[in-house]
Amino acid sequence: MAETIQSLDQLSQLKPAASASASDRPTYIKKVDKLGRAYATGKRKDAVARVWIRPGPGKVMVNSREVEIYFARPVLRMMIQQPLVAAGRSGQYDVICTVAGGGLSGQAGAVRHGISKALTNFEPDLRGALKKGGFLTRDSRTVERKKYGKAKARRSFQFSKR
Repeated sequence: MAETIQSLDQLSQLKPAASASASDRPTYIKKVDKLGRAYATGKRKDAVARVWIRPGPGKVMVNSREVEIYFARPVLRMMIQQPLVAAGRSGQYDVICTVAGGGLSGQAGAVRHGISKALTNFEPDLRGALKKGGFLTRDSRTVERKKYGKAKARRSFQFSKR
């Protein structure tokens, strides 16, 4: 059993506990398939995106369509490019993804999450920049369920005095 410490001098003589050094941190390795692509799954609301990236001129395909056709709103296209811009890799990777579920906004968020994870699989050194930007964290906010006795999740039925 451990000895009891009687004074502050004895406390200073104790060895400090092993702190997390650089060797204890997890090392991330490059995960690429035999075709030279990195894969990741991104999620947002009810949308799920399967994303593959490979070195290329920067072409983005979503469900076998050009990104300009699938995501017509410029805000959604900008959202998808955010991880590549934050990592300084815009125009260096081709992105192929299939996305299902949810609406367009949730799908764009899922593709962004998937691109971020796939980038870290392809280049583990980019993890710090993407983590700092918040791109690797899955946004866990979803639609609140409808409760019984309510018109929607929180809205009550219209009150009538008579």
